[in-house]
Amino acid sequence: MNNLTNFFKLLSDETRLRILILLYHKKLCVCEMCGIMNESQPKVSKHLGKLRDMGFVKDERQEQFIYYYLTIENELFKDILQGIAENVEDYPVIKNDIKNINSTEKYLEACKRRL
Repeated sequence: MNNLTNFFKLLSDETRLRILILLYHKKLCVCEMCGIMNESQPKVSKHLGKLRDMGFVKDERQEQFIYYYLTIENELFKDILQGIAENVEDYPVIKNDIKNINSTEKYLEACKRRL
């Protein structure tokens, strides 16, 4: 029961929900998520840390970037995320995030220029 309540607590925060839906679609680095969501790096990193601590995301280094991806194995949790991801018409913020996923190259290039 603890896993279920923890999962819904994670989903109750808009930023974490947005991150989970983005990672449902694609492996992303922090700078890409910040660009897509128009959120600050510290805010996105804080929420990613919580998701990682709970075991819902993992990270891997690729060159100078750390990419995050989903590691949800619970079928109910996967179904819930899938249901949200397939019904984005009802959620304008998430719909916009998914639309912006196609611009990740632009955000990644901006990050590379800053390095």
